[in-house]
Amino acid sequence: MTENAKPPGDNKDAEKVAVALTYKPTDDQAPRVVAKGQGWLAAQIIEVAEANGIEVREDVNLAQILAQVDVDSEIPLEAFTVVAEILSYIYEKNKQWPQGIVPNGVTKPRGGS
Repeated sequence: MTENAKPPGDNKDAEKVAVALTYKPTDDQAPRVVAKGQGWLAAQIIEVAEANGIEVREDVNLAQILAQVDVDSEIPLEAFTVVAEILSYIYEKNKQWPQGIVPNGVTKPRGGS
């Protein structure tokens, strides 16, 4: 590890937890954990997400539950409802729904007309 890559000694990040999820409805049965970390690593996960325009949601209880999940594993059943609400909010905010998912009250156009 180089000197510049060492975690800072800032105590405010020591308790921070971050979990990154992915969900591809055409490939996944449920959202999966793709990264997780505590302290300095959590801060790095958040920094990378923000730098790439990825929505970050602060929810300490949810983060604690998801931090127990192994990387590349599906989220647990008790987290489904909250994660679904978060994904729905993000899709609606971005006006982009994944292929195969249509929000309630929206109909897909038929044919080319």
